[in-house]
Amino acid sequence: MKYLDRVFPLLRRLHDVGCQRDKAGNRDLHMDEYCALMLLFLFSPSIRSLRTIQRASELRKVQKLLGCGRASLGSLSEAVQVFEPQRLEEVIAELGAELLPHARDERLVNIRQTITLVDGTLLPALSRIAEAMWLSTQSGTRHYAWRLHTHFALDRHVPVRMDLTNGKNSGPSNEKNVLRQHLAADHLYVMDRGYAQFSLFDDIVAAQSSYVCRVRDNSRYQVLQEQELSAAAQQAGVVLDAVVALGDPGDASRRPTHPVRLVLVQVQPHEKRSNRKGNTGAGPSDGYLRIVTNLLDVPAEIIALLYQYRYTIELFFRFFKHLLGCRHLLSDKPDGIRIQVYCAIIACLLLSLWTGRKPTQATLEMFYWYFLGLAEEDELETHLAKLKLQPA
Repeated sequence: MKYLDRVFPLLRRLHDVGCQRDKAGNRDLHMDEYCALMLLFLFSPSIRSLRTIQRASELRKVQKLLGCGRASLGSLSEAVQVFEPQRLEEVIAELGAELLPHARDERLVNIRQTITLVDGTLLPALSRIAEAMWLSTQSGTRHYAWRLHTHFALDRHVPVRMDLTNGKNSGPSNEKNVLRQHLAADHLYVMDRGYAQFSLFDDIVAAQSSYVCRVRDNSRYQVLQEQELSAAAQQAGVVLDAVVALGDPGDASRRPTHPVRLVLVQVQPHEKRSNRKGNTGAGPSDGYLRIVTNLLDVPAEIIALLYQYRYTIELFFRFFKHLLGCRHLLSDKPDGIRIQVYCAIIACLLLSLWTGRKPTQATLEMFYWYFLGLAEEDELETHLAKLKLQPA
């Protein structure tokens, strides 16, 4: 339990958050206790609702373990209107600083920037969230969702930032605009074609960072200088490596202002299974990935490999929503969702600190069994020891 003991003192710093209006001094539920109960929810498959959390808080063992008292259902519901989710960012930063990088793909050893996978995922929410009504399906039903814009550190296999907006993906909640607000220097942003925007590419370069991004199949470009393909590039499926004029060849004002490289990779196409209207794609894939980057000297096969790693974030989203229970939102308030998301990041950090490996379903199940009392401590230690013998 040493890592839980490590995080609880960090949470206790938040004990007085939201107590300014409590003039009578009779608040029973504090932010550190609420977050501890949230971690219990994330690590306990038997706890799946706010009411179940309330009942768990009445158990003496839970109170002793988490250092909290009994919480009423009213207090738990009101908490998200009182507490400040951004205060959890300092806890995440401190835990993240303790996390060592996992073994890195040797083929990426010459990439000196922090490889950051960027994407967004939708969290299904309750139907009463009217502002999240955003898109109809072919059957005429409505989606109700929030979008999590995520920055995922490939080396440490944990999210380092998650920003919550509504699910409309337009205006302030547009994924390109959200990323633009949080660009940092010395990062390599790996993105899918939803982020393909020339002004965003320019902003990333202006922030002294780099990008690898897929563009749409119907993207326009003019080859300026074609590079000879190495044997390694051809083996990776690369069929074209060239510096290009990306965009409208007749209008220089609508092009990126920096040199752009295009790497064309032949792949096995598949038809996207989706029932959404308004798909922005230009029909089925023609079997080629068009990847653009401002990295002019990195081998073409490494550019293809970097984009291949982008799918790691999709696997994390599945872990985040299905295994950590974040398909179910305990609150329909934005700050309540943010607290739940931040606590889920803390849970991911704790799993990585516990195991020294990226979180997996088998490891999370073992912790479930341990917390439920079904697995003994020596069985958990045996599982962790086996993990250390496996490649990271």
